[in-house]
Amino acid sequence: MAAELPAGWTLPALRVDVDGDWWDGDAPITHPGVVANLRGNLQRDADGYFIQTRVRIPVQVADAPFVVTRIERRGDALHAWLNDGTEQDVDPVTLRIGPGDVPYGAVKDGVFEARLSRAAAFQLLALAEYDEQTGRGTLRLGGRVHALTRAE
Repeated sequence: MAAELPAGWTLPALRVDVDGDWWDGDAPITHPGVVANLRGNLQRDADGYFIQTRVRIPVQVADAPFVVTRIERRGDALHAWLNDGTEQDVDPVTLRIGPGDVPYGAVKDGVFEARLSRAAAFQLLALAEYDEQTGRGTLRLGGRVHALTRAE
C-alpha cells in the first residue's frame, strides 16, 4: 500500500536532462549535497526511474541518468569518470553508439546506462581503431577486440 502525501504537499517534478543535470520543474538543483543524494538514491524498475522515500517520486530522464566526463585506458581496462564524481571501470562489451553517434556504456554495476560527454567520446575515439572495409570501429583491450556497434 502506497503512502499518502501529507496535506498540502505535492510531489516534486524531478528530471535529469541530457547533460545529466537535475531539475525540479524549471529550477535547477545545484546544491552538491542534494544532487549527490538524488543520484545516490536513484532507482529504476519496469515503471521507470524514481526516488523512494515515504512515497515513490518519479524522475524523468531525458537520455541517460549519468554522464561519463572522461575515459581512458588503464592497462587492460577502460576507466571512466562520471558526473557524480565517482570513477569506475566500464566493461567495453556494454559500449554502443546511439543516435547522433553518441556513445553509451553501462555503469554502476550495469544498473544504469551513461552517455559519454563530447570530450569522453573523443577520448574513446582516440583509443579505437577504424576498419575502412567494414566501416566499424573496434577497441582492443586485454587481447580482446570489442566492436563499437551502432544501436538502432
